[in-house]
Amino acid sequence: MGIAADLIIIVVTALGCAFIARRIGLPLILGYIAAGIILGPFTGGLTVTKVHDIELLAEIGVALLLFVLGIEFSFKELRPVRWVALIGTPLQIVICIVLGLGVGQMLGWEQVPSLWLGAIISLSSTMVVLKTLESQDLMGTLSSRVMIGMLIVQDLALVPMLIILPKIGNLGGELGVLGLAAVKAVVFLVGMVLAGRYVIPPLMSRIARCGSRELFLLTVCALGLGIGYLTYLVGLSFAFGAFVAGMVLSESEYAHQALNNILPLRDIFGLLFFASVGMLLNPQVLIEDYATVLTLLACVVVGKGVIFGVLARVFRYRNVIPLATALGMSQIGELSFLIANAGTEAGALTPHQYSLVLATAVLSMILTPVLAKSTAPLYRLKQRFFAMPTLQTVNLRDERLKNHVVLVGGDNIGRFIAATLARYGHKYVVIEADYNNMKALSEDGHPVIYGDAENSIVLDAAHIATAQIVLVTTPAPSVAREVVRLVRERREDMTIIGRAEGQEQMEEFSRCCVDMVVEPSLEASLEFIRQAFLKLNVSAEEIIRVTDSIHDEVYAPFRNKDAEDNSVPRSLRLSNRLFDLCWMELGEDSTLVGKSLGEAEVRRETGASVLAYIREGQLMVNPDIGERFAPGDQIAVVGDGEQLTVFRETFMPASVTE
Repeated sequence: MGIAADLIIIVVTALGCAFIARRIGLPLILGYIAAGIILGPFTGGLTVTKVHDIELLAEIGVALLLFVLGIEFSFKELRPVRWVALIGTPLQIVICIVLGLGVGQMLGWEQVPSLWLGAIISLSSTMVVLKTLESQDLMGTLSSRVMIGMLIVQDLALVPMLIILPKIGNLGGELGVLGLAAVKAVVFLVGMVLAGRYVIPPLMSRIARCGSRELFLLTVCALGLGIGYLTYLVGLSFAFGAFVAGMVLSESEYAHQALNNILPLRDIFGLLFFASVGMLLNPQVLIEDYATVLTLLACVVVGKGVIFGVLARVFRYRNVIPLATALGMSQIGELSFLIANAGTEAGALTPHQYSLVLATAVLSMILTPVLAKSTAPLYRLKQRFFAMPTLQTVNLRDERLKNHVVLVGGDNIGRFIAATLARYGHKYVVIEADYNNMKALSEDGHPVIYGDAENSIVLDAAHIATAQIVLVTTPAPSVAREVVRLVRERREDMTIIGRAEGQEQMEEFSRCCVDMVVEPSLEASLEFIRQAFLKLNVSAEEIIRVTDSIHDEVYAPFRNKDAEDNSVPRSLRLSNRLFDLCWMELGEDSTLVGKSLGEAEVRRETGASVLAYIREGQLMVNPDIGERFAPGDQIAVVGDGEQLTVFRETFMPASVTE
């Protein structure tokens, strides 16, 4: 069967290796690489026969990988951490290239291979970092946003590196060649911008109107791969063209549908790429030249870690963020394999050097989850042995706070809560670790402590001991857990309300003795139900019964913690079930016009009560029993459903304004 048999063997072996990798908490790509090593020519046993053909198919995987990256790319993602991402990341790449150049020459490599080494180690793994953040519940933290912002810029830097590096025959290479490559790239970009504005949108619109999913998918593939091949024909990178095609398509209204259709293809061809990478790894090199591999690994883990940590400090990130960034980003990325392949094809890297780099990359990826998990223990160790810097507070008055609200987290939810507390005159203080959020809060006049709420010094500065309530609105579960623990150490009786993301975190908060939680997605769902039921003419009593039933079921673990605290909201919900308050406008034909409450005997006739009325813009509460009603009066009537029905039938005409 030739290449067909090879594809079947690769997919089946990759499935088994990826399943094992998943079970032990490693990224799937390591399973794909392991499958390639098993099936490669250096390990014996079952071997792929058409290695070169698989490598050719893998090039499509590279193009699709970058095509999807282009579709997903958005400058909006860089906005919160734009300075460290747009300025810090290029600095980091340059410093890493210099580091690689020095280490390579220390190992006896020539200048050109050393330069390629620096470019390879300069990129971190988007897949590994995101997987590690998700597995450790750190998505949404400031450190995660810093890492993701830098990863996006690193991914973008791949494209110019793939254009420039192959043109460098030596460090003093012809500038004219590089200039020509730059001119070609600029001309191509201008052409793609014009095509993206005048050609691609009408083409995609016409294809979409055909209503054929297959035709749409073929069009997307033709654009991504066809534009990539066009760039290859003019002497630029195939991957660069695919990336630009993705970026152009990302600006159209069909980007999401295109992404949804192309992802399965990207994953399959991406599997082939990572398997082909593994096929080129010679395990014997790792055994025979372990000293060089360990040297390169130390360069990546320690060298890159120091660079990331220092840059985070330079860009004014404090607390745990520099350490988390250093330990989380110190690996070689999957896109670095593209640079390594390009270096091998250009003759800049020998097969032996390629194997050394590949072995180092795989080991650094395996170490990342372990290093990232040690962030919290190492940070606590640092707090114990090193003095913490002076806290920065804004709009926080000198007098000692008492009976106030401590708000942990100043994002959109926290900012709205702070504004509401300020409006109604309640004392509060916000703890925020994001510098940009802190600046926005301070400019709005909110009292802010700039620091990490996981730090006991920061919590003490917020006067936890004399606070009345703590609201934990941060979306990061690991941060919330640590804050709850520290607060309980200082005040066991403190009322804590936490923000939970999903049922699992709610159950964890229940075990952590959090008094109450708010689950934003649940609250949004309940509001959707209310609005839908209103449009479906479901009675208010039934809407309250249904939503309260769901509410009580989900929040059940927190209901019995303090019966007295829960009695008021429970009584309010019970009263809503038992009676309604309706506003009605009296028309000329209302039998209540010209009569007083006493004359109409409203209570005896209907069981309902008139609590208030509005006349000429004036609200009159508890009207006198002798007060006569006039046309146009708006009256507030309270009673259960049956009593209100009797009131309408007795005193109101068929048309009633409520």
